[in-house]
Amino acid sequence: MTFNQMRHAKLWFAGEAGNWKLARYEVDELGEGFDDVVRYHPTHKDSPVPLGPSVEKIIREPLAEVGRAVAAGDRARFEKAFDALTDGCNRCHQATNFGFNVVQRPSTNAFSNQAFAPPANSGTPGPDAR
Repeated sequence: MTFNQMRHAKLWFAGEAGNWKLARYEVDELGEGFDDVVRYHPTHKDSPVPLGPSVEKIIREPLAEVGRAVAAGDRARFEKAFDALTDGCNRCHQATNFGFNVVQRPSTNAFSNQAFAPPANSGTPGPDAR
């Protein structure tokens, strides 16, 4: 889940910068991270419910909505969807007895070695450009 925390933060900074290619990449990476949780950690000794179904029920749709907002290149929709995803993370943590792990919008960029703005030579492609 530590990687998902990193992906969550990087997704935020990419979306806020309007770098929809990077945001799309981070949505995909986040999805793969949740796939790994479901595959490799379907249960946890401290959780009263299986992690796999919790991820599927609580996280998949908010993550998909973030993906749709990114595909549309819509910053306002992205922010709303990102906040719903973050809320989903916290609800999943609550359901699985990890409520002490509270996720929020990043307030500072821990990745000072990465530029989040779209590259100048990108030709500012539309949101669906790959």
